[in-house]
Amino acid sequence: MSLLQSIFMGLIQGLTEFLPVSSSGHLALFKALFHVQTDTGIMFDVLLHLGTLVAIFAVYYKDIWELICEGVSIVIDFLANVGIAIGNLSSSRKKKYRKMVDTPYRRFVMLIIVSTIPTGIMGVLGQNLIEAASATVLVPGICLIITSILLFISDRVKTGKKTEENASYGNAVVIGVCQGFATLPGLSRSGTTITACLLSGFDRTFAVKYSFIMSIPAVLGAAVLELKDLSLATTASSEIVNYVVGMVVAAVVGYICIKTMLLVVRKKKFTIFSVYCMIVGVIAVIVGCM
Repeated sequence: MSLLQSIFMGLIQGLTEFLPVSSSGHLALFKALFHVQTDTGIMFDVLLHLGTLVAIFAVYYKDIWELICEGVSIVIDFLANVGIAIGNLSSSRKKKYRKMVDTPYRRFVMLIIVSTIPTGIMGVLGQNLIEAASATVLVPGICLIITSILLFISDRVKTGKKTEENASYGNAVVIGVCQGFATLPGLSRSGTTITACLLSGFDRTFAVKYSFIMSIPAVLGAAVLELKDLSLATTASSEIVNYVVGMVVAAVVGYICIKTMLLVVRKKKFTIFSVYCMIVGVIAVIVGCM
């Protein structure tokens, strides 16, 4: 892969990962319409995913650090409670258990975990369906139309007030299921999950934050699955430099796109993306039916 190709792929990754236009849908349409093999190699795919994570961490580093610290504290308190439970079995004087979820960020951790579970299950069970759907033009087209409708709705949803302090675990399950459906080509992950958050009554700024932070486990999971097939021996040293450049481009463009999404959601400016997805989706459906 040349340096120019790496830069181009990094640009596409950064743009389509965070803007609500569905990167998987565009990739599927590109493959089907032009019969182009867009496989860029396992290592490059992993690095692009890392670039995506770098962008999220750069924007939300304070929140993510707090989530990590509180997540570790939850594990420590859980282990302590296990020890207390064992001790209480043989003691007449019962010790009180530690309260594990007693801060907003601990609730945030638990909400992310709850959302990730249905996403993971749906991703594993629907893997073959997703691959089959990606081989057609019709399915991504229909999903892009659905994305357009969701984006149109999101701009017209009344602003909610829910944050990590008062969002329910039921909300987290619904949003996780929506993220699972968004693995279908053409359904924008960010557009689908942000709309689900808004319909659940989330504050608009928190909806964007929740959508992007909850993507971290999914992105990490995808990267880990790809790592099993990674072979450095087949990658030339000159290509590695190009790959790293592509990763950096994806991170920088992704950072800009996340900041853009924060503004778009607050200002209720999803309509332009809604129109774009509708046009592309309709064209794809027409082509698919011909």
